[in-house]
Amino acid sequence: MKKLLIVTALLALPFTASASEFVGQLAPNFKLMSQNGSYKSLEDYKGQWLVLYFYPKNNTPGCTTEAKKFRDNYEKFKAINAEIVGVSLDDNESHKGFSKQYQLPFDILSDTKKSAAESYKVLGGFGPVEYTKRETFIIDPAGGIVYHFEKVSPSEHATNVMAKLKELQKDLG
Repeated sequence: MKKLLIVTALLALPFTASASEFVGQLAPNFKLMSQNGSYKSLEDYKGQWLVLYFYPKNNTPGCTTEAKKFRDNYEKFKAINAEIVGVSLDDNESHKGFSKQYQLPFDILSDTKKSAAESYKVLGGFGPVEYTKRETFIIDPAGGIVYHFEKVSPSEHATNVMAKLKELQKDLG
């Protein structure tokens, strides 16, 4: 039994390591349109902490819950020098409506060409349907990825990100 556990653990190592391959690396740059029609790049958020969250689709239950939780906690994030940015493959018109309907105070970026999703390795799908996986990256003020959430619960995510961000800020300064 002990040997089986060791073999299982060893087999899982490559998958565990790939999950955090971004941590310690510079965040891939992007240039995407926000819901207000302006282009945003990673450089626009330099000097502050960035919570870059990818989500599958506007106006779906999980994505709406996640966005509203970030909205409801937005001022708390701003108070600790952190900006929230959402990204999905939805077009800008969809983002405008989604942002307006739920009064989102942060940028929602359209990745219709899938460039950011591919750079951050969050492009998912089945058959002809593609979407961004629900994953989040915490990027430090210098542009380095310091944490990667691969598993996200939409209703708890904003709270979990806030806790991790405070921990990172305390540890990393």
